[in-house]
Amino acid sequence: MIIKKIFLLISLILTFGGASAKPHVNELAGSRPNIILVMTDDQGLGDFSHTGNEILKTPHIDDFAKNAVRFKDFQVSPTCAPTRAALMSGKAPFKVGVTHTIFQRERMALDVHTMPQALKSAGYATGLFGKWHLGDEEEYLPQSRGFDEVLMHGAGGIGQSNLGDFPPNKDNLYFDNVLLHNDTIVQTQGFCTDVFFDSALAWIKKQHDAKKPYFAYVSLNAPHGPPVAPQEYKKRFLDEGYDDLTAARYGMIENIDDNLGVLMKKLEQWHALDNTLIIFMTDNGMSMKPIVKDGVKITPYNAGLKGRKNSPYEGGSHVPMYWQWPGVLNKNVDINTLTAHLDLYPTFSELAGVKLPNDMQTFDGRSLLPLLNNPDVKWDDRKLFFHIGRWKTGERDAAKYGKYAVRTQQWRFDNNNELYDISIDSGEKNNLADKHPEIVNNLRSSYEQWWDTAVPLMVNENLPKVGKADQPLVKRYYKQLKETGIPNWSPNEVK
Repeated sequence: MIIKKIFLLISLILTFGGASAKPHVNELAGSRPNIILVMTDDQGLGDFSHTGNEILKTPHIDDFAKNAVRFKDFQVSPTCAPTRAALMSGKAPFKVGVTHTIFQRERMALDVHTMPQALKSAGYATGLFGKWHLGDEEEYLPQSRGFDEVLMHGAGGIGQSNLGDFPPNKDNLYFDNVLLHNDTIVQTQGFCTDVFFDSALAWIKKQHDAKKPYFAYVSLNAPHGPPVAPQEYKKRFLDEGYDDLTAARYGMIENIDDNLGVLMKKLEQWHALDNTLIIFMTDNGMSMKPIVKDGVKITPYNAGLKGRKNSPYEGGSHVPMYWQWPGVLNKNVDINTLTAHLDLYPTFSELAGVKLPNDMQTFDGRSLLPLLNNPDVKWDDRKLFFHIGRWKTGERDAAKYGKYAVRTQQWRFDNNNELYDISIDSGEKNNLADKHPEIVNNLRSSYEQWWDTAVPLMVNENLPKVGKADQPLVKRYYKQLKETGIPNWSPNEVK
């Protein structure tokens, strides 16, 4: 492993002449880096100081972005669970059964061969820290889907006990939470984001010391609402006259920023950066109420995008994605090609040298290695399909022409007969549908064909609603509480 890595770096230097070198795709393939994927929840493209937010201070993420390969047209799903399903499957989320974030429609189909299963088959250790949101029944849990190490809350958010999170969490949101650690429900101490990062760091250090390749999925619930942050992170905003909700949400983001800074510092301290690919992204567009400062309402900054989370516009699905692999990937590089969450699974598999089974699902995504090698490489155009989902039980067919969109490299078409040339109008201000009816017809027809192929794969439709007392992790909590109690747990301290 070490010899192979040294060979890769020497080859890059000899071939391209130093730090500005671009790796060959065939040298990246099978290079087996450690992979750390940090994904935040409901943080939009405008929720960073480097993208123009003048209220927030995110120096560590800003620095990370400055020294990264930046995918400038990166698309995800408009809500939480669908994006996670696409990451784990490499498929459109509707095609693996995920059409909602609740009502059992967040459960990823059991026939999916998942990304962590693939990486594990190639000798990687796999860890999840934070939000899973792809099913809480035993067979759907990440422990059953390829993850060796798991620290997670239930449902789609901490405190959502009516939807399946652990009951005590509703009374102490985001602090001192009850979580599932592998097979045991445990009591943790501290702010949730700190706990998830600290746990990930302790596990990463263990893999690093053992010289074992790993995939660490740091899947945060922050800054998903309700907005709650440590007082020290709220203080600056409150002192400047902002309302408590703004102070809490932006405080959550600045806490994430500090934790990312600690992660990078520790990796550098452990001399672990040269063999580690670190990725930062978010799961969908911004979700935030109006800002109030000194009694005056202010529209939250959204980087000029139209729409937010749960919308068919760019503001629902266009998010940041930054890649760092020091010494291998170039710094300060923009890739403007249309890419998506669907692409990470095939990319990671190629990097890790995974031999995928012949009978697994076919990918809807494609490997990003050609773009990492050459941002200007010829890249065939593609169509990406978006739908909000979230229809009421039994109303799927009526929702076919609901909130949906189609993206190509140039165009975005949505259900309101709106067509935008994204190459010159990323804010979607100038509707060109009347000027290009042939493009509208083509994109609508493509969507209709896509929908028809997805419907038979929506395996979680029309299931009965599960009451609070019958949620799997709620039942598990009370069973363990009665039989053995809930032990205190904390990650090992890292130095």
